[in-house]
Amino acid sequence: MISAGIFGASGYTGAELLRLCAGHPEIDVVLATGDSTAGSAVGDLYPSLAGAYADLVVVEPDPASAEGLDLVFLALPHGASQAVVPDLRKRVGKIVDLAADFRLRDPSLYPTWYGAPHTAPELLSEFAFGIPELFRDDLRGADMVAAAGCYVTAAALALAPLVRAGAIETQGVIVDAASGASGAGKVPRPASHFATVDGDFTAYGLLTHRHTPEIEQATGATVVFTPHLAPMTRGILATCYARPTSDTDPVEVLRDFYAGEPFVHVSDRSPSTKATAGSNCAHITARRDARTGWVLVLCALDNLVKGASGQALQCANLALGLDETAGLPLMGLYP
Repeated sequence: MISAGIFGASGYTGAELLRLCAGHPEIDVVLATGDSTAGSAVGDLYPSLAGAYADLVVVEPDPASAEGLDLVFLALPHGASQAVVPDLRKRVGKIVDLAADFRLRDPSLYPTWYGAPHTAPELLSEFAFGIPELFRDDLRGADMVAAAGCYVTAAALALAPLVRAGAIETQGVIVDAASGASGAGKVPRPASHFATVDGDFTAYGLLTHRHTPEIEQATGATVVFTPHLAPMTRGILATCYARPTSDTDPVEVLRDFYAGEPFVHVSDRSPSTKATAGSNCAHITARRDARTGWVLVLCALDNLVKGASGQALQCANLALGLDETAGLPLMGLYP
């Protein structure tokens, strides 16, 4: 068995990693860390996981505790991975980071979009960027992976194939995306309380959202990105607009690009977040509107699975040379 640890196991993405790894045939989670939850049993924090982790107790996040592990997932707040990776990389076989700390190739972007300079810029080039359907060759055998986030994954899966095919212009692309409240994380915030979110739908991060440069890096397009908070627990729905360069049918481009991909479903149906809940799948469709001269592309996925923990596990499978689909659900929960 492959021994694994999860730093930040008590957050939403950490709990989702625990759930997915419990169904993995070759990965055994032997270490779970957390700051405020150290000393708590995993089953007490998340009773839904008690059956799989009856004896696992959360410990303080010390890199020394991971010594000799084959794999470590970092499900930490943005900015925290930079502090532990330089030490941790010397102690473990593979690292998969779910935060944005090592996603951007250009270190000069971090002060602008994240408010502080990167503390380990020399390591940025050593991380493979984690969207398997778009960057699979970089992920095979990689020692360190920066798994892409939910907004970026939805936008990139929708747009990157069309950019690579030369089917759309790469300037003036619009990405409108809505996320469920779990995307804000487990720590309570005024904007994500039930009474705030319920019955509301609001845009935020207008022209300043920190995932903008990551979307541009992953798609190869210059975008206007507007995120929205929707009154649901899970899900991302990205609606993208671009100008076509020809009469090419965008759905056929997407079908050809994703042929054989187990986790991306292209169809004529309008994607639904509910249909992807609990699965590692993205559902995509597209239209070319001859009347207005726009191409419309939509992508739905579960922000905690394909947008975070499922994608991280998919990347880990590739890095470890395992079956890429191992431990990952292909079908969503309904209703």
